[in-house]
Parts: sequence; C-alpha cells; structure tokens
Amino acid sequence: MKKLIFTVIALVAITNLNAQNAAERGLQVAKAADKADQGFNSSIVNLKMTLKNKNGQTSERLLITRTLEQTEDGDKSLIVFNSPKDVKGTSTLTFTHKVGSDDQWLFLPSIKRVKRISSNNKSGPFVGSEFAYEDLSSQEVEKYTYTFLEEKGNLLIVEQDPVDPKSGYTRRLVTYNKEKGYRLEKVEFYDRKNSLLKTLNYSDYKLYKGKFWRALTLHMVNHQSNKETVLKFGEYNFEAKLAEEDFTQVALQRAGQ
Repeated sequence: MKKLIFTVIALVAITNLNAQNAAERGLQVAKAADKADQGFNSSIVNLKMTLKNKNGQTSERLLITRTLEQTEDGDKSLIVFNSPKDVKGTSTLTFTHKVGSDDQWLFLPSIKRVKRISSNNKSGPFVGSEFAYEDLSSQEVEKYTYTFLEEKGNLLIVEQDPVDPKSGYTRRLVTYNKEKGYRLEKVEFYDRKNSLLKTLNYSDYKLYKGKFWRALTLHMVNHQSNKETVLKFGEYNFEAKLAEEDFTQVALQRAGQ
C-alpha cells in the first residue's frame, strides 16, 4: 500500500512539474516574440479588405492603419475606411492595455459621432468582417496565460488563454516561427463553448529594417459561418514619426471626415 501511495504522489509531482514547465516555456515564447518586435516606434500601411460570404460572393474595402508603439502599456492604433461609400470615413481607435479591458472608439460619419465600444461587445464583428474588435488589439504578453504544446521543426505551438473574462474566446492556439523572429504563422480561435471558431493564417512576409517581420496577407476563415476575410497590405511606412496627438478622439473624428 505504501508503495502505491508513493507512486501516486510521484506521478502527481511529475504531472505538476510538466504543467509548470509547459506554462513557463509558453510564457518564454510569448516574451521572445514580444521582444523581437520592439522598437518599430510607429507605422502606417494601406490595405485592401476582401469579404467573402458563404456563397462565395465577395466585396472589397480599402482602409489605412496607423500604429503607435507604447512601452509602458499596449500599442495604439487608428483604422480608417476609405471606400466603398457606405463605410467611407468609418474609423476605429484602439488603446490596447496590458492589464484590464482595452479602450476602443468608433466614429460613424453618417451621424458624425464618436461611439465608445463596450467591453461586452468586443467579440462582435469589426465592420462586417470575420475579425472581432478584440482582434484589433496589439499582442501584449500580459493578456494571456500560456501552455507550450508542441515543437515542429522551426514552429512552436502555444495555447493562450485570455485573462479577460469578457473575451469572446476560451483559448487560442498560436503557431510561432522561432527562426524568423518568432513571427506568427497561424492562430486558431476557440469560442466560449470551446469549439473551433476561426483560423487566421499569416503569409507573404516581408522583413523591414532587418528586424521587423510583417505579413502582407492575413486570411481569416470562420468555420462556423463559412465566411472569410482576407487582408492584403501594401508597403509599411516606418518613417512617419506618429505621435500621441495622432491617436485621440479628436484625431479619430478628423480622420473620418
């Protein structure tokens, strides 16, 4: 009986150690990815968004994204739609926070008003796309807990569980490429019922300034609705020298007019 008890205790200890090691390594990977992308300061990029419904019909939108890197907190971003007419001027401002819910605002040119996006609505679709509002936030290490799952050659697969209880996801399975600056290759999103909801693939990478990898194609597939959204990015501009005043509610409203 004593031998059986000691065996059980040993197995429990090994299991706990493995879980701890998996959590520590998962966190290490996330920190390495974060560190690899530090120092870009700010960027501007034009892109085309293609929406594809379940019947295969497509529609296109043109937009511009501005990003400001933050060191003490999460990054800030401003997205403005330039076409078509029904969404032209629609703009979104996001303040990502390392701890707590992000701040997001939406400017609607039809009513000329800035509307705050409630944290309860962050899982809603971003202007009809398969991206949710919470997908617009920068990838901050503190927003998740981690479990390292698998290593396949240069690829590292890590489970990320959102800390925010209002997230629309129970977990994300993230694939990093450790030989390419820990850049993201794929993210699988699981809904609140822990069913696979969406898969986001990154491709057509380009290296800027010898350090910053940027995927020029993002392809999001919703497995439950059979809809897709493809983002095609143009050339990134890292020389714009954006500042705090470019990311205010006043700037948001001005950008949409």
